[in-house]
Amino acid sequence: MPGISAQCAWWAGRPPAAGAAVMATGIVSVDLHLAGAETLSRVFLWLACIAWVALAAHFAVRLVGQWERWVTEARSPGALTAVAATTVLGTRISALGLQHLAQTSLALAALLWPPLLVLVVRHWRPRMPGAVFLCCVATEGLAVLAATLAAATTTAWLARAAMVLFWLGLALYGLALVHFDLRQVLEGPGDQWIAGGALAISALAGARLLSADSARLYLWNDDDRGVLRDATVVLLVLDLAWYVVLLAAEAVRPRPGYDTRRWATVFPMGMTAATTLSVVAAVGGAWLTGPGRVLVWVAVAAWLVVAAGAALAARAGISRAG
Repeated sequence: MPGISAQCAWWAGRPPAAGAAVMATGIVSVDLHLAGAETLSRVFLWLACIAWVALAAHFAVRLVGQWERWVTEARSPGALTAVAATTVLGTRISALGLQHLAQTSLALAALLWPPLLVLVVRHWRPRMPGAVFLCCVATEGLAVLAATLAAATTTAWLARAAMVLFWLGLALYGLALVHFDLRQVLEGPGDQWIAGGALAISALAGARLLSADSARLYLWNDDDRGVLRDATVVLLVLDLAWYVVLLAAEAVRPRPGYDTRRWATVFPMGMTAATTLSVVAAVGGAWLTGPGRVLVWVAVAAWLVVAAGAALAARAGISRAG
């Protein structure tokens, strides 16, 4: 049986994109919470928290002791999973009523976001993989968490900051789309799904901004609310269109076998489910509740398949390291 040294050697080789596993597990927890499966949701939340702590320790060790390697990895789009994963967990934690802990998550994500975003965007090149859209995901993740906390704590400035981040995230999506290699739809190893997932989290941010408004805050006038509502609905429609296209591409061009970037497939699936249910709550359209719940269990099934692949890959990797 491989020893501790072999396990440590395997763990040391984890790429920044491994943070997508936390994103995927966290959003599945959010999905299950919205679907009413609270006990199972909390199981996934604990798994996500454990993975987040392990990856945060890994991040800190490289930052302190392997500076050159940290800088090199921070330039890759996968580095932004650190921001996105933290915001997803913070959003789920807020639903538990632990607002101080959620606020800490927001502060940490906001601290990491500017330097990582600048490093990543400065190293964009033509024909990027789907991970290029993580610039949008990380930014919209901040918007979702800020809007969620604004509603929970009745804090108007947080909602207004979230609105700025919402539109900035959409601008970044447009820039990322220009750099995205469309061939990845048929050839990508999993992270091509972020092209849709970024729109899903943008729509979720819009839904949370709409829900944050109240008689006490009075955040948006009728015109602002109308624009935000229309943008949210359009984003959801575009996300669902991407979902269908990417699913069809998987059927036409199957890509079997495990790849770390498959976690970046689970996350958009889970985010689409969460967004569908959240948009129903924010703008209406009760007929979407049924499809939204179906998408929740599709995301859970995808998580189980990828988790099984990850476990087998980890076992094989540790054996080779030993």
